[in-house]
Amino acid sequence: MLEGSILQTLGQSHQPGQPGKRPLNFGVYYKNTLVALCHALEDAVLSSSSSPLMVTAFQRGKWYLQEAERYAEIAQCARQIVILASPDTGFVEHPTSQMPNVSLVGLEPGDPVAQEWHLMILSPSYAAMVLCQELSAADYGTQKLPTEDRERKFYGFWTFEANLVQETMELAIAHVGRYDPELQAQLTEQLQAIATEAQTAVQDELGPVVTRVIDYLQHSQQDLNLPLRSQRAVSLGQPILDNNLVSNEIQACLRMAQLTDQADTLNPNAAAEVAALTEAISQLLDLPVWQVNRLRLAGLLHRLAPLQRDESRLSAGVARYSDTDTDEPPSCPLVPGAQVLRTMSRLRAIATIITHQTEWWNGSGQPAGLAGDEIPLESRILGLVVAFQQNVTQCRVVEGKPIDVALTEALSVCQTQQGVHWDPKLVDTLELLVNGLCQGLSLPAGSPKIAAGMWLLDSHCEEDLLGFYTEKSGVTINRP
Repeated sequence: MLEGSILQTLGQSHQPGQPGKRPLNFGVYYKNTLVALCHALEDAVLSSSSSPLMVTAFQRGKWYLQEAERYAEIAQCARQIVILASPDTGFVEHPTSQMPNVSLVGLEPGDPVAQEWHLMILSPSYAAMVLCQELSAADYGTQKLPTEDRERKFYGFWTFEANLVQETMELAIAHVGRYDPELQAQLTEQLQAIATEAQTAVQDELGPVVTRVIDYLQHSQQDLNLPLRSQRAVSLGQPILDNNLVSNEIQACLRMAQLTDQADTLNPNAAAEVAALTEAISQLLDLPVWQVNRLRLAGLLHRLAPLQRDESRLSAGVARYSDTDTDEPPSCPLVPGAQVLRTMSRLRAIATIITHQTEWWNGSGQPAGLAGDEIPLESRILGLVVAFQQNVTQCRVVEGKPIDVALTEALSVCQTQQGVHWDPKLVDTLELLVNGLCQGLSLPAGSPKIAAGMWLLDSHCEEDLLGFYTEKSGVTINRP
């Protein structure tokens, strides 16, 4: 990373061992991916419930000029927009640049920020950020520099974490102070006001924003399927660019799930612990590697579906077994979190696993009233592990019991529902795992490297699980 750049400064402050700060999750992004991602995050400002402060770095003024019309519309909703770029002809003269809440900062040629691509959005209710730096010729190594603009590579990360966005924006504002101390003071005052307002503001739901991100990335992916100009792009560019887009769709879902965990002060490691437990059980069951990976991903994303903790939604569900005769096939109510996943065909199986984690072995569960082996195996495993992990946390964190006591008591609760709520064989398998944990077995429960989202693409995540299980049982289910 370039010495003195915003990305490098932030990365240094998040080195392992820094108190109160976790290491950042860096990845490599192609320009076409960043364009789609930034457009999605920018356009979310138009539907945000409060006006944000935005700081962007465009490298050169000509890139800003391509987006200036869009920024005129966004400026109508923002309290302030700051554009950092090396000046080009028309950079200052464009009408958007003349708007009272749009400020331009012309970067000197040697400024390392002139090699960076940043988008920072912070309001009391919505935060998002893209922080990247273009690879140098040396960074490409034996690969030649890209001949097509959309194949240019950038190194960095993106996030919805408000604290991290604010920290980075403070660095950017300090950098602005080298050129315009008066603007620096103005931005610092606005940042402090946002921090105060955020204490009482209702946070915007991330679901629609993530859906927008996925939608924009998918549209960009469709554009890649159009005829390309060069044979080199066909043979090399398209598959690589396509995979980069898909990886970021997965990252969007993982980041939303990560924030859900962080907001839960009593159980902030739920996703990582559930993923580790499901992986261990699937290995005890000797499931194939692709199924282990698929179940692990479902564990990381399981909190996107709020069905298991939303009583009103449970009571509104349609049970499969009913005393009322009807010709209508059993139906499955929509689960909003899983609907985000269903917008990605590659995550069809994951959406199904998460949606049906609340089914009961005896058929009295929701959302479709499936029973026994009609419930996808991964859903049965996930539901059991989620309940077990929550019970362990209740015993350990809330009641203050030792970990071995918490494990034993949580297992006992599951055993009382064996054959009613839970698959009897899976409860027996969980007992084997708990015995191992009580005897010193440890499971890695760290957060995944979100930037490496392509590990699941060979995990059969496009399968129609309900189609597979209902074909075996002869049951028909209306799919959402």
